[in-house]
Amino acid sequence: MITTPDPMHMFAQVTEQPIFPTTIWAYDLAPEIAGPMNAQLLKDLNDLTSPRPPLVPGQNWQTEQTLHECPEFAQLVEIFMKASKEVVDKIEIDYEEFEITGCWANMNPKGAFHVAHTHPNNFLSGVYYLQAAAGADSITFHEPRPQIEVIAPRVKRDNRYNSLVTNISVRAGRMVLFPSWLVHSVTQNRSDAIRISVSFNIMFSGFTKTMSRPKWSGIPLKKTAAD
Repeated sequence: MITTPDPMHMFAQVTEQPIFPTTIWAYDLAPEIAGPMNAQLLKDLNDLTSPRPPLVPGQNWQTEQTLHECPEFAQLVEIFMKASKEVVDKIEIDYEEFEITGCWANMNPKGAFHVAHTHPNNFLSGVYYLQAAAGADSITFHEPRPQIEVIAPRVKRDNRYNSLVTNISVRAGRMVLFPSWLVHSVTQNRSDAIRISVSFNIMFSGFTKTMSRPKWSGIPLKKTAAD
């Protein structure tokens, strides 16, 4: 909430209160942790996927979605779980447990990009960067409100009030967490180095048993002999 004085003295005060926030969380690992871990993971990733099809410029290469089950990625998975717990606790979700439902590596050579997409049937998604050179160091998030372009006048300059996309800077050792429903994309890799990242999704373990049930209570039903 932002409260400012009215320069014309017409109003007692002007209050700006953003509502329904869409939050993105960026976690930067300490260099002494990220440096050695990333170097080892890059080696492990190469060992786990060799031999593999060559990376053609402009195309993407991804692993299967089970890296969280590999012992080589145990340290990174622990980091994923810790950050995810901080997020779901901060937004005060009522839950018992959550788990990683998929975890995979992305390798994007020069010219490669990812089209706009979401991660269905999950609550939170994240991406951790092992390697991201200048020219391949951002992830793009798209305006989630479907009616925003019903009236779309020209703007003097892009700002946080009128932009339809937001670019978040990334680098090796940075993890970005976001709601799985939020549309995102990755711009073309304009560097000569391969952009390498590890993505993951989380979902609540007991979703069908607890969270999918109606939130409201009705008239209690009497037990019958059949029960």
